[in-house]
Amino acid sequence: MISEPLFLGAVLLISLTSIFILVSLDWRYCIAALAAQYFGVFLLVNASWPVELAVVKLVTGWMAGTILAIAMNNAGDIWQKPEHSIKFGPFFRIMAAAIIVLAVTSLVLNSESFLSMVRIPIRWGSFILIGIGLLQLSMTSHPLRVVIGLLTALSGFEIIYAVIETSILVTGLLAGVNLGLALVGAYLLIAPTMEASQ
Repeated sequence: MISEPLFLGAVLLISLTSIFILVSLDWRYCIAALAAQYFGVFLLVNASWPVELAVVKLVTGWMAGTILAIAMNNAGDIWQKPEHSIKFGPFFRIMAAAIIVLAVTSLVLNSESFLSMVRIPIRWGSFILIGIGLLQLSMTSHPLRVVIGLLTALSGFEIIYAVIETSILVTGLLAGVNLGLALVGAYLLIAPTMEASQ
C-alpha cells in the first residue's frame, strides 16, 4: 500500500508538471514534463491496481511522449516557432491555472457524497489533470499542445477510472487510445512538411 506522503508527492508532481507544460515555450521541456507527469499518474494508479497494470500507464505515456518528440524533431521549422504554440502570456496562464486549482479544491472537498470510494489525494490529482488538460485545449491550436492537453485530461480520467475498474482489457484499450492520440498528433505535426516536399 502506498503511504500518504507518497500520494501527496504524486499530486504535487502532477500539479507542477501540468502547470509547467501549460506555461513552457520549449517543446522539449513540455515532453520531458509529460514524462514526469506520467510517473505521478503511475503512482496514483498504483494505489488501486497491481504494479504490473500500473506500469502499463507509465510505459504508454513514455511511448506517447517519444512518438511526439520524434514527430517534432522531424516536423521542420513550421511548428518550431514559439508564437505558433502560445497565444497568451505566462502570467495569464498561471492565473488561469490557479483558478482551475481553486475550482478543483472546491470540487474535491465537496465531492464526498458521490465519490466516497475514491481517496482525496486521488481525486485531487485526477481533477487537476482533467482541469489543466481542458485549459490547455482551450488556449491553443498547436497540434503538439492539443495532443498533450488531451493526454493530460485522459490521464486524469484514467486515475479515477482505475479505482472503479481493474480490467486488463480496459487497460489495454486505454493504452491504445493514448498511443492513437500520439500517432494522430505526430501525423498532424509532420503533414505540412510532407505537403511541402511533394
